[in-house]
Amino acid sequence: MSQSSEQSYQVLARKYRPATFADLIGQEAMVRTLKNAFAADRIAHAFILTGVRGVGKTTTARIVAKGLNCIGPDGTGGPTTEPCGQCEPCRGIAEGRHVDVQEMDAASRTGVGDIREIIDSVHYRAASARYKIYIIDEVHMLSNNAFNALLKTLEEPPAHVKFLFATTEIRKVPVTVLSRCQRFDLRRIEPEVMMAHLTRIAGLEGASLAADAMALITRAAEGSVRDAMSLMDQAIAHGAGETTADQVRAMLGLADRGRVLDLFDLILRGDAAGALGELSRQYADGADPLAVLRDLAEITHWVSVIKITPETAEDPTIGPDQRARGRSMAETLPMRVLTRMWQMLLKALEEIALAPNTMMAAEMAIIRLTHVADLPSPEELIRKLQAQPTLASSGPLGGGTAAGPAGGGKRAMSGGKSGGMVRGMAAGGTASAGMAPNAAQSTPHAVAGTGGTNAALQTAPTAHLALYNHFDQVIALIREKRDMTLLYEIETGLRLVHFAPGRIEFEPTPQAGPDLAARLSQRLQAWTGARWGVSVVSQGGAPSVAEQRAQEKDAAHAQAGENPLVQAVLAAFPGAKISEVRAILPPESEAASAALPEVEDEWDPFESE
Repeated sequence: MSQSSEQSYQVLARKYRPATFADLIGQEAMVRTLKNAFAADRIAHAFILTGVRGVGKTTTARIVAKGLNCIGPDGTGGPTTEPCGQCEPCRGIAEGRHVDVQEMDAASRTGVGDIREIIDSVHYRAASARYKIYIIDEVHMLSNNAFNALLKTLEEPPAHVKFLFATTEIRKVPVTVLSRCQRFDLRRIEPEVMMAHLTRIAGLEGASLAADAMALITRAAEGSVRDAMSLMDQAIAHGAGETTADQVRAMLGLADRGRVLDLFDLILRGDAAGALGELSRQYADGADPLAVLRDLAEITHWVSVIKITPETAEDPTIGPDQRARGRSMAETLPMRVLTRMWQMLLKALEEIALAPNTMMAAEMAIIRLTHVADLPSPEELIRKLQAQPTLASSGPLGGGTAAGPAGGGKRAMSGGKSGGMVRGMAAGGTASAGMAPNAAQSTPHAVAGTGGTNAALQTAPTAHLALYNHFDQVIALIREKRDMTLLYEIETGLRLVHFAPGRIEFEPTPQAGPDLAARLSQRLQAWTGARWGVSVVSQGGAPSVAEQRAQEKDAAHAQAGENPLVQAVLAAFPGAKISEVRAILPPESEAASAALPEVEDEWDPFESE
């Protein structure tokens, strides 16, 4: 091949770039709007085109520029949505040499000085065309000062000036600019449209691509025409004749989707050895372990969506046998298993970026997935445990049945004499059952004084001190004043020895600060307006509030551990422990606690006496 022929070669993305709106695929809504605007002579002075990469933003801007300046083959035409491509303006714009159509890359020209050139030139009429057009690509890259400098000209430009903006980050464009433009959102190209387009281009190039190879390219392009054309260009060169799906997979480092489905089945069956063997074989065939895990996540999402909306399975990029397997998986797999697998795969994909070896990280992810595949869901476990004769003989359980997503810390309600709720944690997953009341919630944090009483001082308290007959009221006052530091120290560092209105004696814990007594006295005096005597003694203090809560928690856990259902759960999951005990209130109590407090009738100044 000669040097001239090598230089004349154009990649497919440039060679088959649309020249008219008729060549633009997948953007029917935008084309319809522009055609109607041109036909009614309601052409805006500024357009902004947004969308993902490769959907035709810059191409559309050039087509609009040609349509605005097209004069037809005979030189008498006006603005049109079907530029002729033969007149001098059309050819000049297509070749990028027209003096009245300036295309600027905002990624490299971001400053006020670059925008000032545009502002200074808009006042001069077009040299040879009908309109002077400014195409600014990646407009979101302009600086804030550049945007501000452009605002006035963009709002009221001369009649012969048009602005065409293109961006992939529409949210980075100031709203002051957006409000001055007509916005067009270019859509991702649908798989059916993309495959038909690629097939047409392959026919024009005389290339032979298998249908499943075309489907792989379409899926990898993710709705971008430029990506699809670039991948097909590469695939044609890679195939050197008829390009097959295996060649495209080898080119992209992908695994066969059918083999990924096989790996998916092995994982869900808990066959760790078989899953690792299949992963090793795919790796030996050239598949990237990261791509395999991404494919597993994609299949998990695909099966989950099919389970909710079965019509989603009708994807032209997926073969009939794979479609049938997806439907079968959606019918048999519970949603909780799919969501658990999705979460674990996302975590594995994050770990791969930090792992020293990608294959090692992928193998560890497969091992984890197979390990939890055969774990029963919490409701299944509860159902099996309730069906055991040892539990059945102990009498019916009260409360209710378990319900909720798997792997998420399932809460099961049971009774016994407590009717409470317990949340259990197990290695490799979570399980829970409910059993015991939370004594910490049902029992007030009362602190006993010396001798077991909280008697008042012999001297009568003042009117202010009469409001504080119990130490709990002092704690409530501190909480009301939102002094969280002092509240924490009181609850953890103070063991009450004696309390009376205006007088506090306590034994400090190791967590107490050296100036706790002085600070407590100052705060109470400032809040109540009365003098408080706070003194420290060496012994004789009752347990602190935090110690009382710990004791109550231990007692509640011990009571919950006596429940037969909890014992069965702990036996089924070695290493599990009770992490939380909650009390279940009766419906009437729960409704009363949730209800708004009654408010006394307020004085109405307009009410007649």
